[in-house]
Amino acid sequence: MSSNLSRRKFILTAGATAAGAVIVNGCSTGLNKSASSGASSPAASPAANISAADAPEVTTAKLGFIALTDSAPLIIALEKGFFAKYGMKDVTVTKQTSWAVVRDNLELGSERGGIDGSHILTPIPYFMSTGKITKGNTPVPMYILSRLNTDGQGISVSNDYADLKLAADSSPLKAKIAEAAAAGKKFKCAVTFPGGTHDLWMRYWLAAGGINPETDVDIVVVPPPQMVANMETKTMDAFCVGEPWNDRLVNKKLGYTAITTGELWKNHPEKSFSMRADWVDKNPKATKALMMAVLEAQMWCDKDENKEEMCKILSADKYVKAPVADIIERSKGNFDMGNGRTLQNSDLLMKFWREDAAYPFKSHDAWFVTENIRWGKFAADTDVKALVDKVNRSDIWQAAAKAIGQEAAVPKDADSRGVETFFDKVTFDPANPKAYLDSLKIKKA
Repeated sequence: MSSNLSRRKFILTAGATAAGAVIVNGCSTGLNKSASSGASSPAASPAANISAADAPEVTTAKLGFIALTDSAPLIIALEKGFFAKYGMKDVTVTKQTSWAVVRDNLELGSERGGIDGSHILTPIPYFMSTGKITKGNTPVPMYILSRLNTDGQGISVSNDYADLKLAADSSPLKAKIAEAAAAGKKFKCAVTFPGGTHDLWMRYWLAAGGINPETDVDIVVVPPPQMVANMETKTMDAFCVGEPWNDRLVNKKLGYTAITTGELWKNHPEKSFSMRADWVDKNPKATKALMMAVLEAQMWCDKDENKEEMCKILSADKYVKAPVADIIERSKGNFDMGNGRTLQNSDLLMKFWREDAAYPFKSHDAWFVTENIRWGKFAADTDVKALVDKVNRSDIWQAAAKAIGQEAAVPKDADSRGVETFFDKVTFDPANPKAYLDSLKIKKA
């Protein structure tokens, strides 16, 4: 099937790939200017006792991230010295300007000036592995190694629609969309990448309210850090993006949050840590060491007593580049939606470790693939299980967890979290994706 995710259709804002990345000068702790994970510091994590047999094949890996709160595990693994602790003393973390640039740099790989792995929208490794979004549609095999977080995204709308007081039900927008159409305009919704998590959350929310995202609105692609500026210039009416950009919009009084995505699907899977399959296959011990560091960072990020420090680290210009005030409250579960609605101490906060947040359930990846079948990004006859089994390496996660004494964190059912239920009572049984697709009223497939 020829891909409808043609590279020409992407809205790229970075120009050349090399111009779209900024090398982050992280260190083992603090915010000084060392570029690697091996800088010494009195606060660095003590080195683990690694046997010669377990020593990583290489001590470096080039990783990427986008300026979002859920990039925290990779940044904290660098800043708190967890990479160095497990022998990966020369890891670099590189800020990318858009998910398209992440794709481009993963396609290149570090040997050609790109990156080896990244904080990533979970569907991207599947698109890359099948050649849907790569040069010449040539597959670039990728592995998903960990889920980085659950929840913590949002759908926000312009103050122009404040009177609608939108929440989980998007149907009040139908009349406004019709008005715009009558005036020769399309209601514009911004997402961060075609077929990515934010695209899927936006589409699900609209379709659940009877709005067809294929025909009733224009869906445009905007990099996460540019969402608020584009709302300010009124180039879009609504957007879906990860934090802190929804809270940033509210704090600047430019719009309000209709829903935090946990209200759409509680404890939904979100970003992943993914690496090129060839790098992992060549460096299995180094991969395990990276994973041990990332899992330890995820545990650190999820401790309430570390939230303040995490947000201060993320706020730096070389990372998220947003005030701590825009990051901290929603990280603690306190949501001011900007229209009088609030959630306090909510369990819909972004989770990095608790409640199996870090575990890469294959059943969740099956939903992402199935939802992209719904919208025509994958063929209807895609063998969902075979594709997920090829990309999802939960076995590596399990080995890393056991190596750091977290064997109890491996779920009893290592492949599935079971049947999932969305806010509109629609259910997804990973054992029967077709039944889910058949139940949906609005779809392209």
